[in-house]
Amino acid sequence: METQFEYEEEYRDSISTVDEEGKRVWIYPKKPKGAFHKKRVIVTALLLSLLFLGPFLKVGGQPLLLLNFFERKFIILGLPFWPQDFFLLALLLVTLFVFIILFTVAFGRVWCGWACPQTLFMEMVFRKIEYWIEGDANQQRKLNDAPWTREKIFKKISKQTIFLLISLLISHTVMAYLIGVEEVVKVVTQYPTEHLSGFVGLMFFTGIFYWVFAFFREQACVTVCPYGRLQGVLLVKDSIAVMYDWVRGEPRERIKKGITSNEAGACIDCKLCVHVCPTGIDIRNGTQLECVNCTACMDVCDDVMTKVGRPKGLIRYASYNSVKDGISRLFTTRIAGYILVLIALVTFLSYMLVSREEIEVTILKAPGQVYEKLEDGRITNLYNIEFVNKTFNHKSLIIKTVGVNDAETEKIGKSTIQLGPNEKSEGTFIIKIPRKELKGRTMNIEIGLFDQDEKLIDTYQTKFTGPSKFEIL
Repeated sequence: METQFEYEEEYRDSISTVDEEGKRVWIYPKKPKGAFHKKRVIVTALLLSLLFLGPFLKVGGQPLLLLNFFERKFIILGLPFWPQDFFLLALLLVTLFVFIILFTVAFGRVWCGWACPQTLFMEMVFRKIEYWIEGDANQQRKLNDAPWTREKIFKKISKQTIFLLISLLISHTVMAYLIGVEEVVKVVTQYPTEHLSGFVGLMFFTGIFYWVFAFFREQACVTVCPYGRLQGVLLVKDSIAVMYDWVRGEPRERIKKGITSNEAGACIDCKLCVHVCPTGIDIRNGTQLECVNCTACMDVCDDVMTKVGRPKGLIRYASYNSVKDGISRLFTTRIAGYILVLIALVTFLSYMLVSREEIEVTILKAPGQVYEKLEDGRITNLYNIEFVNKTFNHKSLIIKTVGVNDAETEKIGKSTIQLGPNEKSEGTFIIKIPRKELKGRTMNIEIGLFDQDEKLIDTYQTKFTGPSKFEIL
C-alpha cells in the first residue's frame, strides 16, 4: 500500500493533464466565482476591448500598432520603424524581457492569470460559452458520456459554431495588426482570388485559434509556453504567487458532524481548489509550472472558509517566506539590481528614440571609382547615396557640400530628391572640388542635407579622394 508521502509526491513525476499511459486527461474545471473572479472579468473586458479596438486607434493619423513583417514595416505608438531601426526594436525587446524578469521575480505569474491573451480568451470567453451551453463541470461530463441525442448534437454544434466565429474574429484582428485595417477590409470585401495570400492567412490563423481554444486549451500553457518553465529560474522565496498556507492549513482533516479536532489544520480537504483549477493541479502541493495564477482556487477556498466559519486567505497571494516565517520582503537586492538595469535600458532607449533622425542617409563611394580630373582643374568623386524617409510626410531634399569653397554637388538625374512617406530612394552624386581646396590625397568633407527651402537638416561625414600632394604641385 502506498504511503501518503508517496501519494502526495506523485505530482512531481508527471503533469496533471496526462495519465500514466501518456494519454491526455481532459480537464473539466468547476465554474469559478468570487471577488477575484469579478475583478478579472473587469480587467478582461478592458484588455479585450483594447485588443479589438487597437487596429482602429490612430496616433497622429497613424496606427497605434502595426507589425508588418511581410513588408518590413513597423509602427509602434504612431512612430514608424524601418529595418534600419532594427537595433531599436531589439533594444525594445531586451527592455521588455528585463521587465518581464523583474515582474516575475516580484509578482510571479500575475501576467498569466490577469493579462495573457491565451488565458483571457480561454477562461473568460470560450469556457464562459461552454458553461452557458453545456453547464458546469459535472453537466459537461454527463453530456460527453451521454449517447448522441438531438439535444447533444444541437449543443455541440452550437458551441463549436460560436467557437469558430470567435476564432474568425480573432484572426481578423491579428491580421489587422499585421497588414493594417484597410488591407483586411479589402481581403474581406473582395474575391479571395484578388488577395489570395491575405485570404489564406486569415483562414490559417482562424484554424490555429479554433484548434487552440476548442481542443488544445490548457496544453498551450502547460506544454508549449516557455514562461511556466522559466519560473524555476526566476521565482525566489520572496516572489509573490498564489500560495497555499500550509502552516495554517496542515494537517488536513475533513469536517465531521459533531466531531472537532484541536490538532487539525484549517484545510478541510474538500478538494474544491483542485476541481476549480483550469489546469487540473492541486495548489496545496506548492508552486507548479502548470499554475497560471488565475485565482480560481483563492475564490473557492475563501467561500469554503466563510461557510465553515474560519478566516479567509488559506490560499492567497503570498511568498514562500511570508507563509513559512511570516516575513514578507518585496524589495530585495536581486530586484534592486533588475530595477537599475531596467532604468538604464529605458533611459538609453528613450534617448535613442528622441534623437532618432527623421531622414537616414547612407553615403558610399561608388565601387571601382577613385577620382577623376576635369579640364578646369577640379577633382571629382562619385558617390552612391541612399535616403530613407522615416516620417509620414513628403520630403523634397537637396544635397550640397558644406565648408569647402567653390565645391559643387551634382545629382545624376533630377536635382532634388523626392521622398514619399516611409519611402526609400537611391541616387548617384558627383562632388567636384577645386584642386587648390584639397588638403591631401584623402580629406574629410561634410555633405549637408537641405529641405526645399534650403534649410539645413543635418550634415554627414565622408571621404574625398584626390591626387597626391606631389601631383598637385
